[in-house]
Amino acid sequence: QVQLVESGGGLVQAGGSLRLSCAASGRTFITMGWFRQAPGKEREFVAAISWTGGNSYYADSVKGRFTISRDNAKNTVYLQMNSLKPEHTAIYYCAAREGRMVYTGVGRYDYWGQGTQVTVSS
Repeated sequence: QVQLVESGGGLVQAGGSLRLSCAASGRTFITMGWFRQAPGKEREFVAAISWTGGNSYYADSVKGRFTISRDNAKNTVYLQMNSLKPEHTAIYYCAAREGRMVYTGVGRYDYWGQGTQVTVSS
């Protein structure tokens, strides 16, 4: 069995911060990432991280304000989101793939969580 469970979403004012967590079970994945989907839009890449945590990749829109990290002992990946803006409002999904390459495409990931809602108010 493989399961990814996100937590940490909620309502926050613009300029505030949230920390999302994704707990994986079943096995450890080399690459894990975060995607988001706003109403009426395609699911888009946010960030991804390699197994060691030494190789991270971010969408241009979140560079400098979001940070991805992982704790392999807990089999958990995090997304620290700072300086949030209303346009960041979306359902955020944890994703995982087998393999060392850090891809940005939705189709490259094999497992998905149910998502956690992030709402940023003005």
